Amino acid sequence: MLLLCGLGNKGAAYKYTRHNIGYLVLDRFAARLGISLTKKASKCIMGEGNGLVLAKPDTYMNLSGGPVMSLMKKNHILPENLILVHDDLDMEFGRIRIRWNGSDGGHKGVRSVIDLLGSPLFHRVKIGIGRDPVLPPEEYVLTRFREEELGPLSEALDTATDALHTFVTDGPAKAMSMYNRI
Repeated sequence: MLLLCGLGNKGAAYKYTRHNIGYLVLDRFAARLGISLTKKASKCIMGEGNGLVLAKPDTYMNLSGGPVMSLMKKNHILPENLILVHDDLDMEFGRIRIRWNGSDGGHKGVRSVIDLLGSPLFHRVKIGIGRDPVLPPEEYVLTRFREEELGPLSEALDTATDALHTFVTDGPAKAMSMYNRI
């Protein structure tokens, strides 16, 4: 069983912010598979189907590790079967990168997961949000997408959803070879 976990901040005020791109991808992936994300368990909004557990921690970003760890224990999921979907400031807007292992890269949600798992040995699907030349990162990640970004955002969400589908059906190596060069 795989756990696909989209990171974001809980609450309507954060719904369409850059930091919530993990939630947006997971919503789109769940819709594609016909999995309803309505169940609440382990401080997550989740759904199950096709040998997958899809979850969005219903917390603030920097507390994501607790709910992820709780779901993994409850469902007997090993770290190598975790796929974390999240934003990345250091990648250009809309770029997708699938990675195994690595540091948190300054991402507090990823740091929380690593700290509670005690290991960085899990998969990540990172979606680039770019950086703002003026705003500090902690402010920029909480901004909403600009009107001119909505088309490219939709394309990025589709590509990330395709990458997750490839990962689940054909494995991580195939997904990495197809999507890490886009």
